Amino acid sequence: MSRISRLPSSLLRVAACTGVAALALTACGSGSGSGTASSGSDSVKVGLITKTDTNPFFVKMKEGAEKAAKENGAQLSTAAGKFDGDNAGQVTAIENMVAAGVKGILITPSDSKAIVPAIEKARAKGVLVIALDTPTEPESAVDALFATDNLKAGELIGEYAKAAMKGKSAKIAALDLAPGVSVGVQRHNGFLKGFGATDKDVVCAQDTGGDQAKGQTAMENCLQKEPGINVVYTINEPAALGAYTALKAKGREKDVLIVSVDGGCTGTKAVKDGRIAATSQQYPLKMAAEGVKAVVTFAKDGKKASGYTDTGVTLITDKAQDGVTSKDTAYGLENCWG
Repeated sequence: MSRISRLPSSLLRVAACTGVAALALTACGSGSGSGTASSGSDSVKVGLITKTDTNPFFVKMKEGAEKAAKENGAQLSTAAGKFDGDNAGQVTAIENMVAAGVKGILITPSDSKAIVPAIEKARAKGVLVIALDTPTEPESAVDALFATDNLKAGELIGEYAKAAMKGKSAKIAALDLAPGVSVGVQRHNGFLKGFGATDKDVVCAQDTGGDQAKGQTAMENCLQKEPGINVVYTINEPAALGAYTALKAKGREKDVLIVSVDGGCTGTKAVKDGRIAATSQQYPLKMAAEGVKAVVTFAKDGKKASGYTDTGVTLITDKAQDGVTSKDTAYGLENCWG
């Protein structure tokens, strides 16, 4: 998912290893240049390919994979796109990892459809491929999917927003991701389902790419189109914070309900201080850790992970609503990422 924040020290270490000019197979970690865990010839080789290496969500995912690789005696290699949507870079990473002899690849697809031929080639050579966070299209193109139920994540904030409006007529703005991206579509549709609305009830819809600055511009455009907007659904918390900035500039920040998805630490703090009313928190570290374990199991006994594994989602808010299950920001901050 597109999320933005400061660059953690772990990310700076990754950048130093990989460089910014090309997406290539890397093995940064414990100093040997051969992986994040045991580099012995009998260690299981696992590959992790994320959409970018600058996004806090994927930084946390990498940390989860690194920890699991160390605990399971595996050798982790990582690669990332130069930008969200860099399918060509991910294809190159898959090819490099297969050539390097990995037993399994964990991938967050930048393009759910375009990546499929490369995945099929890897699987044909006996490599286990698991999608993390974002499903491929079709989902059966990979052996397994470990991800948030994004439809449910959207439903939770939709149900919350409906309850928080307490019967008041809603004028909804939807700050979405980008056309055709499955994560964005699922969250959007889930929100509408939870709210009991349809796209006809959305007075303004804008794509943001999950970017804070674009979220602000989108909200400004929506306010010009319909000044009476009182509910804002956002694809993620950076977009939500951009929307908040635009609303505050118009003096509307206190009378517009903003709900979002992700559960990053910055976003959870924004829920705590009231800039965002509620968010659905997901768990990237768990996705990656479970993925690494699945590859190690496959390498040792041939058992393949299969189907969809829901890695969980929790509604986070300090303004609980009757009939909507949630946890407070204290819990959210204990379990956030970024």
